[in-house]
Amino acid sequence: MIELGYDYPLYRPPSEANSIIFQVTLGCSFNKCSFCNMYRTKEYSERPWEEIKSEIDVVSKSFPQTERIFLADGDAINLDSEKLIQILDYIKENFPNLKRISCYAMPKNLLQKSPDELKLLNSKGLDMLYIGIETGNDLLLKKITKGATSKSIIDACNRAKKSGFIISCMIILGIGGKKYSKDHITETARVVSDVSPNFLAALTLIIEDGVYDEFMKKFNEPFETLDDTIILDELELLLININPISPIVFRANHASNVYSIGGNLPEDKEKMLALVRSLKEHPELLKPKVLRRF
Repeated sequence: MIELGYDYPLYRPPSEANSIIFQVTLGCSFNKCSFCNMYRTKEYSERPWEEIKSEIDVVSKSFPQTERIFLADGDAINLDSEKLIQILDYIKENFPNLKRISCYAMPKNLLQKSPDELKLLNSKGLDMLYIGIETGNDLLLKKITKGATSKSIIDACNRAKKSGFIISCMIILGIGGKKYSKDHITETARVVSDVSPNFLAALTLIIEDGVYDEFMKKFNEPFETLDDTIILDELELLLININPISPIVFRANHASNVYSIGGNLPEDKEKMLALVRSLKEHPELLKPKVLRRF
């Protein structure tokens, strides 16, 4: 990651560790998800074109061989399509070896774009979108203030896929607590199966201090955090119930996870299930809690 004059905090997916990052927006236009502490210190804004252009000019002169670029913060796809195309065109013009441009995308922002707009953005070089599913259960989506329903998530993801995008989706183990654990996983597996994203990441819920009170208040009933054994039960049930329409590269190797697991679905389903079941019998192999973070 190249250091520019960033407005911190700055976030990017783990797979963008070696990407150049341009902040084209600051913060998140929604910023109400009760589990997310990422942009609570920022007020959403869209950066002026001249600032973005100047940064592209500087970085392209120093690093002309750049192959990957990530557009931050949380809402690049929320930009007016005309401005986003202007940014994409200028990036493509200045980085001749570019292989991928990506950004985060919320379901509501994808649905605000027409299929034609999304196809045009994809044709202009925006290749990959990171989309948070979190859970497929509609009651939990309300409790965590996701601003989406399971249907809108499916519709948004499928619209992006049909427009040519590679999509990488995230779900959160443990977000339903003990009471809703089974409902959370079975409904999440249904949504994931319907969407069949190119990539799927399973994170594990860790409620940070900055949003702990808000999360509990919005959940609006006692929330019992899951221990490691039940987290593994959820992961096992998730893998059992995902029946993808097309292959999915699956990873549960985020810093929050109890153990790093990965493979391809459906090809490696049984191998991953065998590992999860082995871990349940040998909890001493799990990552120490002190090393986990969301």
